[in-house]
Amino acid sequence: MFHQLLTPVGNSLLLSFLVAAIPIIVVLMMLGVLQRPAWQAAIAGLITGLIVAIAVWQMPMGLALDATAAGVAFALWPIMWIVFAALILYNTAVLSGRFDAFRRWVLAHLPNDKRIVLIVIGYGFGSLLEGVSGFGAPVAITASLLIMLGFKSLDAVVYALIFNTAPVAFGSLGIPITTLSGVTGLPAPTLGAMVGRQLPFFALLLPFYVMAMYGGMKSVRALFPVLLVAGGAFALGQFLASNYLGYELTDVISAGSSLIATVLFLRVWQPQPSAEYALVKPVEDPNSPHANVPLWQGWLPWLIMCAVVMVWTHFKVATMGQQLIQWPGLHNQVFITLYEKPYAAVWSFQPLATGTAILVTAILTALATGVGVSKFFQAVCTAWKQILLPSLTVTSIVGLAYLANYSGMTYTLGLGVAESGALFPLLSAFLGWLAVFLSGSDSSGNALFGNLQVVAANKLGFDPVLMAATNSSGGVFAKMISPQNIATGVAVSDLKGHESAIFRRTFIHSIIFTVLLGILVFLQQHFWTWMIPPH
Repeated sequence: MFHQLLTPVGNSLLLSFLVAAIPIIVVLMMLGVLQRPAWQAAIAGLITGLIVAIAVWQMPMGLALDATAAGVAFALWPIMWIVFAALILYNTAVLSGRFDAFRRWVLAHLPNDKRIVLIVIGYGFGSLLEGVSGFGAPVAITASLLIMLGFKSLDAVVYALIFNTAPVAFGSLGIPITTLSGVTGLPAPTLGAMVGRQLPFFALLLPFYVMAMYGGMKSVRALFPVLLVAGGAFALGQFLASNYLGYELTDVISAGSSLIATVLFLRVWQPQPSAEYALVKPVEDPNSPHANVPLWQGWLPWLIMCAVVMVWTHFKVATMGQQLIQWPGLHNQVFITLYEKPYAAVWSFQPLATGTAILVTAILTALATGVGVSKFFQAVCTAWKQILLPSLTVTSIVGLAYLANYSGMTYTLGLGVAESGALFPLLSAFLGWLAVFLSGSDSSGNALFGNLQVVAANKLGFDPVLMAATNSSGGVFAKMISPQNIATGVAVSDLKGHESAIFRRTFIHSIIFTVLLGILVFLQQHFWTWMIPPH
């Protein structure tokens, strides 16, 4: 059995911490400085990680390759299966004319103002999609719609990524919170309530923040009422749902509240017309085969998806036929020195995972809209082409995450941060940020560092619920820079291979939000303890 080393470099935690960070630095440098495509950055990070794990952390090569392979398997199923199914649904909506009907619905029912569209579609609609699917697919779908409505591709993807932070901790019907509870042993409702006492502040801020990015302070002043309604409805819904109604439906309630409140508010209030932000309205072709599709049917694919996934979750369909596969050569072959226990390596293969629910949605959409077998097969083939390059990025970056976990590099990084003493609440958010940057998933980030947060909290005399919840809240702000999320987000745009441009646009905002969260957590631990739910 391989025993993880925590301080392999000169028996120094600081030096070991710096060396463990090298693969992450390589990915950041490749994306942010050398401006390489995401797949190249991910592969470079993985190769560097293998070298460091084998040469410095003394991990046997066989184990290192097994750990990487386990990560690749998880990346393919369920992550890329969800993305693939979501892209099949997206292409089915396009081929059936329902995606264009959605575009025409926006033009018909919203003010002629790109700023309003950005809030309604980028924030409300994108968050609703995140609530039932996740793993980057909502960014791809939302950005594609914004592009159709006249936004530049780069702007559309960047704003969709930043808005995507608000719902992530409760995404996929609360899976991140369920995962966090499983690894920490803390009650899921309490953890959900704590996250719901952190993220609503940022949900309220996000519409103002993004509008300042897009249109400057003059646009913030011009749209202040609707920004307040959109952010306020989301924040209030997020707080109430997570604390009193059940964390599983938090995203559906908060995003739905924001969408409904904003659209209704726009019936009684609208901004002054602005030629600068007028939507590009193409001349509609009356001879188009989809010209007569009712506008309301633009919502049909997404309403079907919400219904199917909620039923899927309620009846626990995903667990039917589940196979727990102990990864050959890796399961219990690594000893976690920090926790003093063997490291399990069990791949939970669920044939009926959420991706299958979304595939069922695509099939139901095809049946409801009259898409024939040949066109549906065309949607599948198009989706396959769209995910090939993103799959290379995702498998490489998740493979690196698994390698870092099993080699012990991740625990060295976590232990280094946990040594910060009284400042740990400030840095706790960055632990979650780091985990999600590596894995691309808040659920995976919670599985990775959730228990470490609790161990550090107990050691330092801090509240374990607060620190565990902060892992999930901090992770959401890494979604906008995660190579996995960016690569998936550009799958249906013309930006494939230009992920570095997106990374450079989102990185500083990721850091700003994580710092703000760290300050909030510091205050909650040391001064505002009344904000921590009783437990």
